[in-house]
Parts: sequence; C-alpha cells; structure tokens
Amino acid sequence: MTGSQRPGLSRRALIGTGLGVGAAALTAAGSGAARAAERSPDSGGSAQRRAYAFLAAAMDAYPDHGTIRMAQSHTDQAGLFSTAFTYDNALTILAHLASRTADGRSRAVTLGDALLYAQAHDPVYDDGRLRQAYNVGPYTFYDGSPQPDGFVRTDGTANVGTQFGFTGTAVGDMAWAGIALATLARRTGRRRFLTGAVRIGEWIERVGRTDEPLGGYKFGVNGADEKLPFTSTEHNTDLVGLFGQLARLTGDRAWLTRRARAEAFVTRMWDPSVGFFYTGTNDGVTINKSPIPEDTQTWTQLALSSPAHARSLDWAAGQLAVLDTAERPNSSVPAGQSYEGVTFSSASLLANEDVPIAEGRPKPNRNGVWFEGTAHLALALRNRRAPGDEARARRLIASIEGAQHLLGDGQTIGGKAVAQGSGVVSASSPLDTGFGFGYYPYRHTGATAWYLLAATRTNPLQA
Repeated sequence: MTGSQRPGLSRRALIGTGLGVGAAALTAAGSGAARAAERSPDSGGSAQRRAYAFLAAAMDAYPDHGTIRMAQSHTDQAGLFSTAFTYDNALTILAHLASRTADGRSRAVTLGDALLYAQAHDPVYDDGRLRQAYNVGPYTFYDGSPQPDGFVRTDGTANVGTQFGFTGTAVGDMAWAGIALATLARRTGRRRFLTGAVRIGEWIERVGRTDEPLGGYKFGVNGADEKLPFTSTEHNTDLVGLFGQLARLTGDRAWLTRRARAEAFVTRMWDPSVGFFYTGTNDGVTINKSPIPEDTQTWTQLALSSPAHARSLDWAAGQLAVLDTAERPNSSVPAGQSYEGVTFSSASLLANEDVPIAEGRPKPNRNGVWFEGTAHLALALRNRRAPGDEARARRLIASIEGAQHLLGDGQTIGGKAVAQGSGVVSASSPLDTGFGFGYYPYRHTGATAWYLLAATRTNPLQA
C-alpha cells in the first residue's frame, strides 16, 4: 500500500495553516438527532455500560499475546489493523477511572503499566518518550509482510507502529499520556505512575520548549527524531492540564512556570473579535488563520475555565454545528435516522464532496458528525454551566448514545465481532478534517472514551 493509499494519520500528526462558513446552530438542529436517540433503549446507564464493554473488548482482543497490553484504537474495518494510538489509550485510562468501579480501576492500572512499559522498553530511545502508536496483535500488512507480535515483541521491546509510520512523538500525545499517568498516581497512590508522568513532562520541556516570538511548546519530533516546526494551540492546552497536575502532585513550582508558558501561548491564539482560538503557528511568528478546529475551542474551556474566553463554546456550537441525515450528499446514515453534533473544523464544512478524502477512501459529507468532538463540546458546556448549557449538553449526549446504538454494526476487533450497540463510531459519515486526513463510521476507543467522560462529567484537564 502506498503512502497516499494508507488510512489517514492521527489528527495530531499534522497541523494546518479563513474562517469557514457557519452551519445551523445546535438549537435549530436538535430535533432530528433526537429521533435516533428516542428509539434507542440504551440511554443513560445502559449506554455507558455498553461503551465500557467496547473499551474492554478493544483491550482484550489478543489474549494469546501477553498480559501487558494496550487497547486497539479502531475496529478492523478502519484498515489500521491492531494499531493502538497512545492518545486513545490515555483516554481509555481516564474513562475507566471515571467509572469508579473495581474493574475500571484494574483496567486503568493495566493500561497505565503498558504506557510505562513502552516508555522503558522503546527499541531506540531511553529518554521518557512514547511513540504515536503501537501494534498490539498480529496481522499481515498490505504489502504481504507479516506482523506476528503482540504489544511486547519477542525481544522484549515495545512493538512500535512502524508499518504506518506512527513512529514520531507528538507533544499532545505525550501530554495526554502524562495526564492519564498523573491521574492514576493520584487515584492509586502508586509512585511509579507519577515517575512516568514526570519523565514525560521533562521530555516535553527539553524537546518542545521554544523561545520563538509566539512562545509555548512545539509539536514534537518525527520518526527520524527531527524536531517539527509547528506549535499547536491544542498541544499547549494539553500542557496546561499536564503541568498543572504535575505541580500539584510534586510540589515543584517549576511546573507552574511551565504551565504559565503554555497558557500564554494559548491566550495569544485568541481572537476577541470573533470569539475563537486559532489553531497555532507553523513558524513561531505568524498565526495560522485557517482552518479553525473544534478542539481548540472546547479544550481551552476545559483547561482554563476562563470567563474571558467562554464564547469559544458558542462559536463551536454555532459555526461547526452539523445535522447528518440520509439525504445529505455522501451520507452513511441509514434512512430514517439523523444525528446532530459538530464537525472537526471550519474546513470540514467546505470539503469538496465530489473528491475522495484520500486515494481509496470515500467522498466526504460536509454534514458528517464528529462524535469525539461532539462529546468535547458536551463536557465543556457542562463545565461552563451557563444558562441552557446543560440542556444542550444532554441533547448532544443523546445523539451520541443514539449513534452508539444504531451505527457501526457488523464490525470486528482482532477478527472477533463487536457486541451490537457497543462503542461509538468516529463519525456519522466520512468527513474531511481539513488537516490532511479524515474520520469514518468505524467504532473508536477515543470517541467512546470521550463520550464516557462527558456522560460522567469528568474533566480530565482539571484534576
């Protein structure tokens, strides 16, 4: 399979370089999505139990390949085989801890120990880094080459995802892994998790810190260990959360200084004239004005809880709102169903619906719902608590629960059928992010974990 044919990279692999047209506001789009949710018997606790069952299945897919394991990120139909993204596994840890159950805690500890194993058994580096993704089970790649190992290779090293080129290290992925480990340290009292989180923070400080005019922390390194020139608003928002937790857990005020540095970059990306945050910078000097992503609007609220920036949620809820129905061009939604939420970015609303997202992939639907981002928004609205926020959050969560019940049937993990109605698909229909990759209607641990965080009112960026 050539590079252009491979499924899209993690959304953290690339950063883009205005403003997209507005979609219908959520208040206008709500009634259609509610129809799917109303037909679902899986609302509330039952929907959450089914979501946790999917996370467990993704974690337990390869029982013959050792007890040290990560969760496969997407169902097999996504074409990424047994790839386990570091970011998705960090979210899965946080979602399991949010369950407040013994099983959830046990699974979170197991996944946390897998992150520590990857940190200590990298095939090349011993400096605290984690890679973008790992393999967690056997498969035959598109070119016919076998990948026979589980997460731990026969030589004892962590099985880095070289087949797809997932070998770099992004500051955002590292930050989320650090947040998961720090949360484990606080919840379990086990020192090893804090040690791992501190190693992550120290790697970011060494590799990511920049003295460029816009400041902050840069994107990370590629697979050749070359520093990437970008600086991401999303990543620096993640660091506000990580460095703040490290400051509280260690008592070391240096982490507060680092937190302030990341926060200063984030606030420099704020445009008060329109009420949103820009995506970042490619050169440390010039702010990228397009596309405008969803997560820089919602995660900033979760990390900062700043009244001065609270309008970012209104911008995302209004300007990125979508309603997906079977009548939309390139929709994957079955007849009679509809789903509301938000899309990935302003560019998603302008996608060329006549051209596939990538070679060998479907054409995009401008109205495809990005369910992970929809969960971000629901949680951020619950965190803001302005008049009407809880009602909007509940409607978004109902849309996600309806999608879990009705979308993504017949999919597998490790060749085993996924239970019907368990696990949230990445998107209601193929959508173009505007950042060089797409999301598709395959069940996904990351989307499922964010749904659970929203449903349980768990803000991972403010522990």
